[in-house]
Amino acid sequence: MLIGATLGRYFAWRFVRTILGVFVTVFALVYTLDFVELLRRAGDSEGASTGLMAQLALYRTPAVAESVLPFAVLFGSMAALLQLSRKLELVVARAAGISAWQFLQPGIFVALAVGALTIGAYNPLSAALKQRSSEIEAKIFAKSTKAGTGKDLWLRQRSVDGQAIIRAETAVEGTTTLAGVTVFLFDEAGLFTAQVEAARAILHDGWWELRDVRVLTRESPPESHEVYLVASTLDPSQIRQRFTPPESVPFWQLPETIARHERAGLDATRYRLQYDVLLATPLLYLAMVLVAATVSLRFFRFGGVGKLVLGGVAAGFVLYVARQVMEGLGASGMIAPAVAAWFPAVVGSLLGTLTLLYQEDG
Repeated sequence: MLIGATLGRYFAWRFVRTILGVFVTVFALVYTLDFVELLRRAGDSEGASTGLMAQLALYRTPAVAESVLPFAVLFGSMAALLQLSRKLELVVARAAGISAWQFLQPGIFVALAVGALTIGAYNPLSAALKQRSSEIEAKIFAKSTKAGTGKDLWLRQRSVDGQAIIRAETAVEGTTTLAGVTVFLFDEAGLFTAQVEAARAILHDGWWELRDVRVLTRESPPESHEVYLVASTLDPSQIRQRFTPPESVPFWQLPETIARHERAGLDATRYRLQYDVLLATPLLYLAMVLVAATVSLRFFRFGGVGKLVLGGVAAGFVLYVARQVMEGLGASGMIAPAVAAWFPAVVGSLLGTLTLLYQEDG
């Protein structure tokens, strides 16, 4: 039986308000921490103004905040139900003959709606902003002495000119562009011939295009060039896959990305896993609402609410860890991506439903 329209809208608004409140709080906290870290990294970098760092932090934050959305749903749902219980509104609803399954309907609807918005709108927006942030970082930090993160990118190739080892400070996600590049060139016999330093390097089909270049050799003084070409046998699609994590690909582009990689004979497991994880998002949020309900429906006058809340937090953390473990197994190919993506959401929903059945119906 469905809950009444007026009461349903009231409960739904309480869920929306608390979930949004938790998410905005976490978003602001992540933004502040990232902004401070970017200011520290910027130092005396040319063009790294405070305003640009604030903009860069704003571009980076949505992708980070997306990972905490399940906890926002969990904590927001717990807060909404606890507020309703504290004000005795749930007591009145029960006295009017409304069961727990009925006044959970608005929360379930909100969870499914938030999940749909996450995969359809929020994820594409956060992925686009993350790619834009990587472009800005490449321009600002490529030549900064304070930009090093200890995670330099390394490539090795063999071409008609011999061998080359390429080191880059960062990569622009979704492209074949590297920034802060140093290329060590060797002849066919393996002898060092030159060191090429460039602000940016773009891989084309068969060659690297290096810009703002400084060439160092043992026989001659350093030379500067605006553009310098280096032969390459690397496949641009492989480079794009290696330096573009699945989380940076918008949801609507994932099917095309998967098909493109499979046509090229590349491993698309990580992208297929990401696609299934996003598809399972609404069900995961539903599981979070059910978990929240199992620990938030106790009347305040009975006491023990604090322990139940801690139990809910622990249950959410366990579900998150299980999700990470399953995704790791799916990414490694040990289990099918669909199983890895849907298993935590399905099991969490079933366990939440079973617990509520035991609590409400004996």
